[in-house]
Amino acid sequence: MVAELVAARSLARLSRGALLSLVCVASTVMGAETALSSGDTLIEQRETKAWFVRIQEAASKRSYQGTVIVSSGGTVASSRITHHAEGRDQYERIESLDGQPRLVVRHNDQIHTIWPERRLAMVEPRDQTSSFPGLVQAGGDQLTDFYELRASGGERVAGRDAHVLVLRPRDAHRYGYRLWADKATSLLLRTEVLNERGSVLESSAFSDLTVGGHPSVDNLLQPVRKLDGFRVVRTTAQSTKLSAEGWNFSGKVPGFQQISCVKRPLDGPLRVAAASAAAVQAAGEPQMLQVVYSDGLTSVSVFIEPYRAERHTRPMHTAIGATQTLMRRQGEWWVTLLGDVPAPTLRLFAEGLERSR
Repeated sequence: MVAELVAARSLARLSRGALLSLVCVASTVMGAETALSSGDTLIEQRETKAWFVRIQEAASKRSYQGTVIVSSGGTVASSRITHHAEGRDQYERIESLDGQPRLVVRHNDQIHTIWPERRLAMVEPRDQTSSFPGLVQAGGDQLTDFYELRASGGERVAGRDAHVLVLRPRDAHRYGYRLWADKATSLLLRTEVLNERGSVLESSAFSDLTVGGHPSVDNLLQPVRKLDGFRVVRTTAQSTKLSAEGWNFSGKVPGFQQISCVKRPLDGPLRVAAASAAAVQAAGEPQMLQVVYSDGLTSVSVFIEPYRAERHTRPMHTAIGATQTLMRRQGEWWVTLLGDVPAPTLRLFAEGLERSR
């Protein structure tokens, strides 16, 4: 199950590269043109907050399509992304261009993930941690307490002139970000995740981009309307509380707040049996607990499942690009922590998790 969610997170990062293209629209609205063209200039907290407030509005109104290339942990992947806004409706289609064919189609808060070669489709609600604009809804009003925004001149990306913006963390608990915002449209053309030394851990960039236009909604949704012969698995997550599941989080990681706590099928949505969490629970089968914490920009997910000696062989700590993963046994439970944060931050989350009964 965790492996599937890690894969989903990676795919979400591809879409985040495109969705992040909307975050800089407020810079022109706030009259930051002078700062953006005069070198590395600190943008005041008041203006930064206004900039973030406009993120969601910008994301809901912009339509674009292009190819995003992501480089992380020595690997490179590309996806073709189309995002279309029509009134209150949001449509998004992401097609992986490398490896096994995979297609993600989103209509508002419902996501279809389709594997054509496997004749498999998974339907699930949108994860609020899957895109930067969504994360800003959770604790986004405190972002300026933990990040500062700076303007750092201009460059050209994908043949377009861009402003360069830098989000610098105010402490060692999170990474920094560098953003290239298109001067003509304020769309983000490129992003980089930076460690404490300023080294690039992960980058995503448009190699081609068309802004505006009116793609056919029927064409965008066509893949989800042609699933005859596919095995369609619908997943659900049951909301719960950490304390109700016998756990307590005593750790205090500055800026991070719990934004969700759910139970999911332990064996994952791709298994043949049990198409929903409710069916799994009714059958008395084990489930996995997932708790998500966010600082308004990035997130940490904690997965808790029953310990299985044949499955959980040894503790592990890995890093791929910006994503840290920590796995370890805690009594009769196996805990996996996953987040785009420095390793010490992830360990703080692990140390703060306690069994209360």
